[in-house]
Amino acid sequence: MKQLSQTGLANEQAAGGMLENIAAGMTRWSEKWFPDAYIFAAIAVIVVAAGALSIGAPVQSVGRAFGDGFWTLIPFTLQMAIGAISGYVVAVSPPAAKIMTRIARLPSGPRSAVAFVAFISISTSLFNWAISLIFSGLLVRVLARRTDIRMDYRAAGAAAYLGLGATWALGLSSSAAQLQANPESLPKALLAITGVIPFAETIFLPQSLLVVVVLTVVSVAIAFFSAPTGERARTAADLGVDVADDDLDLKAPTRPGDWLEYSPLITVLVVMLGAIWIWYEFSTKNPVLAISNLNTYNFVFLMLGMLLNWRPRRFLNAVAKSVPSTAGVLIQFPLYGGIAFILTKAAAPTGVALSEHIAQFFVAISSHSSFPAVMGIHSAVLGFFVPSGGGKWIIEAPYVIEAAKTLHVHLGWAVTVYNAAEALPNLINPFWMLPLLGVLGLRARDIVGFTFTQLIVHFPVVIFMLWALASTLDYHPPVMP
Repeated sequence: MKQLSQTGLANEQAAGGMLENIAAGMTRWSEKWFPDAYIFAAIAVIVVAAGALSIGAPVQSVGRAFGDGFWTLIPFTLQMAIGAISGYVVAVSPPAAKIMTRIARLPSGPRSAVAFVAFISISTSLFNWAISLIFSGLLVRVLARRTDIRMDYRAAGAAAYLGLGATWALGLSSSAAQLQANPESLPKALLAITGVIPFAETIFLPQSLLVVVVLTVVSVAIAFFSAPTGERARTAADLGVDVADDDLDLKAPTRPGDWLEYSPLITVLVVMLGAIWIWYEFSTKNPVLAISNLNTYNFVFLMLGMLLNWRPRRFLNAVAKSVPSTAGVLIQFPLYGGIAFILTKAAAPTGVALSEHIAQFFVAISSHSSFPAVMGIHSAVLGFFVPSGGGKWIIEAPYVIEAAKTLHVHLGWAVTVYNAAEALPNLINPFWMLPLLGVLGLRARDIVGFTFTQLIVHFPVVIFMLWALASTLDYHPPVMP
């Protein structure tokens, strides 16, 4: 019996080691050969432009479409940047730190600690992806300070990433759902194709909520059972990571002019004004419609960030630390705006744009029933090369919605198909891991062995649900503003 037990343990270690080696090798390859995500966005511009030229669009028309579309996403670009900043500011506030300290006492063992992080990451991602990423990362650091449990720091770090790698696009901060619910954020050329699709038809569909529940259960279970324990676990100390608390607290003011920066009076007055507007907004409108407005959503979290950090100087310090995480959004989204216009505006002499050609292709290879699975696989593969939920939707929406209309697929479900599938490559793409890795003091290769395990299970589960649930929804024509 003892020999059989030792053999089983050896087999378990060998299987885990093999999977981790495969994932680590893939990450080393991507870190060596994959350039910055900006390069992929630039290559996408070139590929789409070449595609437009290949169908006969004049060179001048392609260039003009690129320039005309370049700045069309500026409102949405700023909205997404503010969303990331406000999420970070809330996550690093003193009250959030106190909550983390308290809830970090709840897990009773190393595996339950990892599963707990996974649940918190997924739950918070449904409200704000940036809060999920930063809050969960800081929670892992707090848990790593516990001396009564030997928690695997790598597995916990991977669990902290599950919100962004599994469910964020199905929550309130979904870039695609926010875009479709806010016509003022969409380029006019795209709005003419998709119309307005409210939250009630996307993230609040019962079928979408069911996908969230299933992914939550599956993700937490995998996080629990895949976490190494005992001598196989590697703690933060084993990895040489210092998990001492990051100090954002203020030093004493040194000059009279600092008084206003350190006084909560300014914060209180500004937040009071904001609270009046928020009360009016939610009392005069349907709350679901109110929160689906991206400006309202960002305003609520920004006011909350000011209040929780209390003093203006601390709030500004938190903002300054959050800004670097928005660099990719700021420089890449204009390229996506240019791509959207090339897809929809640079037409051949026949008047048919590239987006219509692509839509016809997917119509040809799909049916009403197979469309969700086909588009889900396509979106997941493309997501590894264009790691941006909002930017990639601008690229895909013209032909995804056109094909969905032709095949009479529920348009809100087409958005959900995109949301659920585009999150899958995040599990192994180092791009969105960077803010979390900075908090944890780890490298992508440290956690990707665990996130790759999640991907192996998630992919078939997600594609099956997207296909199976599509048959429960009826098609409705697009609603124009």
